[in-house]
Amino acid sequence: MENNPDLWLDHFPKRQGYSHKYDYGHALIYGAPVLTGATRLAAEACARIGAGLTTVISEPNRADIYRVSLPAHIMVRDDMLWDDKRVTAKLYGPGGLSVKPDLQANLPVVLDADALGNLKMPLTENCILTPHEGEFARLFPHYHEGPNVERARAAAKASNAIVVLKGAETVIAHPDGCHMINTHATAYLATAGSGDVLSGMITGLTAQGMAPFEAACAAVWIHGDCAIRFGAGLVASDLINLIPEVLQDLT
Repeated sequence: MENNPDLWLDHFPKRQGYSHKYDYGHALIYGAPVLTGATRLAAEACARIGAGLTTVISEPNRADIYRVSLPAHIMVRDDMLWDDKRVTAKLYGPGGLSVKPDLQANLPVVLDADALGNLKMPLTENCILTPHEGEFARLFPHYHEGPNVERARAAAKASNAIVVLKGAETVIAHPDGCHMINTHATAYLATAGSGDVLSGMITGLTAQGMAPFEAACAAVWIHGDCAIRFGAGLVASDLINLIPEVLQDLT
């Protein structure tokens, strides 16, 4: 089925009166030890799509980089064991992996880039995997042939997780066999960091309580719409700046 807002807009997080930031989720993003730009893109996208609070957790020797480079509304902590009962979604992997992912957490966990290696299957439907083609081939070597839709569906069933197979036509697959094909995108998304932005957007939506499958579908479509609106000359940070415009048109 073709991904479009009619399929998930009713599930989209809505703002209510008399509320505070924790009513819209607390997203925890584990900072990359070296490629800090990827983490920064993910964190800014997470906050921009509506997470009530976004926190980057960093190794102590990198924390000041994040404090200086991230906007003031994003928290930075330098204790890799830090956690909080109010955390509602976690993201691992953009730019590198600084800590082993907690795959048993009873909350949405987004796994991107370096977090996609050496996963012990099966996972849970709380997990969202966001591989590009190369990462998918390494993670699911038994599903290297055939149409992307069938490969993504087989991988989702085998892993018991949501699989977002990124490409010119991104496939979002649920373990129960349900899937969406997203063609609402542009070749300008083939730029460094765009995947980090997408993982942050998915994390931000799940942090607000949107179910993982619908959150992945919504984030992929909005990500593509931002790119279409910007057009030629796009770099990853441009996507973040266009999220509010797309959200206003949707809601």
